[in-house]
Amino acid sequence: MPAAHTVSELPDTHAGRAQETLVTDPKVTRRAVGAAAIGNITEWFDFGVFANLTPVLTAVFFTGASQTVGTIGTLGLFAVAFLVRPIGGMFFGPLGDRIGRTKVLSITVIMMAIGTFVIAFIPGYETWGPAAPLLMLLARLVQGFSTGGEYGGAMTFIAEYAPDKKRGFLGSWLEFGTLTGYLLGGVAGLVIQLPGVMSHEDLLSWGWRIPFLISGPIGIIGLYLRLKLEDTPAFKAAVAEQQGREGNQTLKEIRRVFTDHWRPMLICMGLVLVFNVTNYMLTTYMLEYIDKFAPSVSATWAQLLEISVLAIGMVLITFVGRLSDRIGRKPVLYFGCGALIVLGVPSVLLIQQNTLMSVFLGLGLMSLMLLCFNSTIPSTLPALFPTDIRYGGLSIAFNLSVSLFGGTTAVVNALLVQATGDVNVPGYYLMAAGAIGAVAAYFAAESAGRPLPGSAPAVEARA
Repeated sequence: MPAAHTVSELPDTHAGRAQETLVTDPKVTRRAVGAAAIGNITEWFDFGVFANLTPVLTAVFFTGASQTVGTIGTLGLFAVAFLVRPIGGMFFGPLGDRIGRTKVLSITVIMMAIGTFVIAFIPGYETWGPAAPLLMLLARLVQGFSTGGEYGGAMTFIAEYAPDKKRGFLGSWLEFGTLTGYLLGGVAGLVIQLPGVMSHEDLLSWGWRIPFLISGPIGIIGLYLRLKLEDTPAFKAAVAEQQGREGNQTLKEIRRVFTDHWRPMLICMGLVLVFNVTNYMLTTYMLEYIDKFAPSVSATWAQLLEISVLAIGMVLITFVGRLSDRIGRKPVLYFGCGALIVLGVPSVLLIQQNTLMSVFLGLGLMSLMLLCFNSTIPSTLPALFPTDIRYGGLSIAFNLSVSLFGGTTAVVNALLVQATGDVNVPGYYLMAAGAIGAVAAYFAAESAGRPLPGSAPAVEARA
């Protein structure tokens, strides 16, 4: 296998001297991007299935409960995985800084696949009573724990392989994998619910299990791709510098994140908040919202419309990632935050108009606002932390924010709408997220075209 990078002495035109520069191998970089993105496909395939099968899973695991109670229970099962993500981040993040990105990412991808795969074999409430949702809860906890070490590691992996001037473009492929997984899961969940595919009784009995079975092969492919790659040169250099150090490096790293790197940690959490609130509002809560407040749009059409706007995002995401390499990450982030503040409520009002076109436009606005974040965040966040603490710092800060604000978006909005009677709550929620994200973006340093902290400059070719 060719080396991922070579080290050269290239001229530093600004300082008038030579400096160490990494020359990347484009083929290996592409393989690294693909290996990282496959984990997101695995993770979000599950989310796509879960979101599109919410009514079915409610009927299977909360038999006899009212629609409101059952839906909140199912959304709670979805959200509970996020409670253990910070624990997974604190475990896998420092581990990835100690034993390597590739090894830890291989563990997390197979754990995620297993957590999703076993859901297909859990009996329903009618068979095992309360034990059924408890088993689902256990599977979701496994997923959440492994996911805690997945996304921060995947961002780190791509960022450390990418040349400086293409980090936004290459990082956006990570979220391309997210959209791919969600769309595949959404399509799988939609197809088995189409009229004529199977009876409602078969769907509740065994049909809903089929999409979850697919996650097994996806996880095996991801494991294979990751095991075929060496670790990043940045990690290897950090390991060489740390040789001879003793003690519990995991606890030391966690303490360093909270004491020495609290500022980038807060910036990271703010950016993750706006990214994930927008993300989970669109991909998780809106299907339930449409069902209640746009009843003229059937569940099937709602799923098709959501899949359509996310497919448009898939087409555009790498172009916006490349744009961030040219004009900077911060202008794109500012635009997205401003759009949330201005268009958060109008996007919800459009959905309330209760027509196919208005719902499509409302979802489309959310998707375009999300595009500003999922195209740039994967390249923005790794630049907040130095190499020796990057995986751990990212995983801890990212998952704390996702756990508190992202994964809870659906259930919190459902409860707030029910408690207040105000159907515009999701719009206010998006506005608040946009304001917080704008503050975080203001304090973040511009990283486009610049080396990662603690790493040598990286270029694609000597020319």
